[in-house]
Amino acid sequence: MAPPTETLTAERILEATEEVLRRHGPAKATVVDVARALGVSHGSVYRHFRTKAALREAVTKRWLDRTSAKLAGIAVADGAPEERLRAWLAALFEAKRHKAGDDPELFATYTVLVDENGTAVGEHIADLTGQLTRIIADGAGSGTFPVPDPAAAARAVFQATGRFHDPCHAREWTAPGVDEEFTAVVDLLIRGLSSPSR
Repeated sequence: MAPPTETLTAERILEATEEVLRRHGPAKATVVDVARALGVSHGSVYRHFRTKAALREAVTKRWLDRTSAKLAGIAVADGAPEERLRAWLAALFEAKRHKAGDDPELFATYTVLVDENGTAVGEHIADLTGQLTRIIADGAGSGTFPVPDPAAAARAVFQATGRFHDPCHAREWTAPGVDEEFTAVVDLLIRGLSSPSR
């Protein structure tokens, strides 16, 4: 239990919420459990997050933002657009696979929370497709990816690679041959983006 004299911040509450979710799962975790883990009253938690739903959405957003932050550096890095696109897609697949494999209970919990929090998920997908758009737009500008609409191309690439980042496919991420399948899909997408539009 955290010392009550320590300043209660939203970040501390979110860290405690993650631990409570790991221990109890989304169905049984309560704001009272979070407050108990922090050594404060549940009213103190509610001063930072007005409802249980707001707390659950914030912890979901925090979880999704970790992936976005890892990928953002690749999106804005120097380098050839094709290399950046390959690296970005590989990093997305690895980040999602890592989350699912390293802490399956917490991953299952977040899968439930993601289904509840359409706003956080929508913002996450918009952020990711925005990063992809930047890479593809750089490729369009250099002639590497002669696409007329980088944003539409980015949405298509994101959707086409869904098997490698959508949590509903998590069981497939450790199957034999999945890395080769991923590479084949990315190769196909790169060839498509690199071909002049007709």
